[in-house]
Amino acid sequence: MPASHVCKETAMRPWIERFVLALTLCLLPPAVHAGKPAPLLLISIDGLRPGDVLEAGARGLEVPNLRRFIADGAYASGVRGVTPTLTYPSHTTLLTGVAPARHGIVSNLTFDPMFKNAVGWYWYATDIRVPTLWDAVHAAGLGTANVHWPVSVGAHVDANLPQIWRTGTDDDRKLVAALATPGLLPALEHELGRYADGIDESIEADENRARFAERLLTLRRPGFMTAYFTALDHQQHLSGPDTPQAHAVLERIDAIVGRLVATARARDPQAIICIVSDHGFAPLQHDVNLVGAFADAGLIRFDAKGQVTGWDAVPWYGGGSAAIVLRDGKDAALRTRVAALLDRLRDDAGNGIDRLLTREQLAPLGGNPAADFYVDFKPGYQMAPDPKSAPVSASTYRGMHGYRADLPEMRATFLISGHGVPHARALGDIDMRDIAPTLAHLIDVKLPAAEGKPLL
Repeated sequence: MPASHVCKETAMRPWIERFVLALTLCLLPPAVHAGKPAPLLLISIDGLRPGDVLEAGARGLEVPNLRRFIADGAYASGVRGVTPTLTYPSHTTLLTGVAPARHGIVSNLTFDPMFKNAVGWYWYATDIRVPTLWDAVHAAGLGTANVHWPVSVGAHVDANLPQIWRTGTDDDRKLVAALATPGLLPALEHELGRYADGIDESIEADENRARFAERLLTLRRPGFMTAYFTALDHQQHLSGPDTPQAHAVLERIDAIVGRLVATARARDPQAIICIVSDHGFAPLQHDVNLVGAFADAGLIRFDAKGQVTGWDAVPWYGGGSAAIVLRDGKDAALRTRVAALLDRLRDDAGNGIDRLLTREQLAPLGGNPAADFYVDFKPGYQMAPDPKSAPVSASTYRGMHGYRADLPEMRATFLISGHGVPHARALGDIDMRDIAPTLAHLIDVKLPAAEGKPLL
């Protein structure tokens, strides 16, 4: 070989080696070459029952994107939920790994014995008393994003579209824009059009929010993102579980899942995708007016216009359950009086009361520490949301949750695939408090307050 060629080859060798190294790094998955954990996308489908995925064929459901997790990842046969089996307490446990008694989101609705808060919900993340996955990921210096997750107003999220509504009017839109990450909603709406109203729980609203979630995945490339879809829960309340209407909604949500998974995996083939739900569902027939019973007993007082003027003990709505709060928990005579009323209500089979718990009996379940008593209804019954209704009436809803967490009908869903997750791994029946520490372990962040343990 001529000397000139040897000199050229020698001179070019460092450049060739750098080129090969750069090409190799480009071909590696982003989670590896960036020195960061694989990104995590946590998707919640409110009210998704495990059997709707695991037994989809027998139920006549076409949900191929959800079914794919069974072969490609790990899955639970059921998730034992929290007390109460309601959306907001459950979603906070999913992010913290602790029971409602510790994290502080003890119901959907805030305690409002005077009925002055216009049916206010636990929207604000400042009410959460322990660190969340959002906090842990934020502390680790990884980007976060959120679309419509419950209890997300003011959360430590870099790109946050929180869930909140008040009146359902256009003023709600200004509220969401003001509480979202500054400038985020107007910028996304300029590209994608109008964002769904917070009060809108239709499947069309879910599909709308999914478009915003897809765009955030692409634009922000978060290390951890939460996305929440509510239409299945909404439809099962209206028509009941196992109905053609509910199945049709779930099949459209399955398509949403497919698009989000494709977007996340296009960004990083090793992305971890986790599908969860908050509770199961049971058919509903009867509303039981506990507020009316307490009013008849003189424990709640109304004026001529139906406004509460005073109370000594009041039921706190929880769907298939109710927390009973005494104004003065140290008043022994009042406690005896309320216990006698609850016993009479339970002894009447027409009220559908399954069991009564005292504060001491509720504590080991991680339920509401403000409750002096706790009422669990049988499936098919719920506490009437209308305080003016008959003692027992036909419910306008056809499905409900909030029942005791040990009922099979209340089991929730857990599916996961991606980096670090074994294929076709059946996890059996799991505790909802194990989900957050499992996710924290997979993306290498710390969640020391969690009561659960990593599953994988």
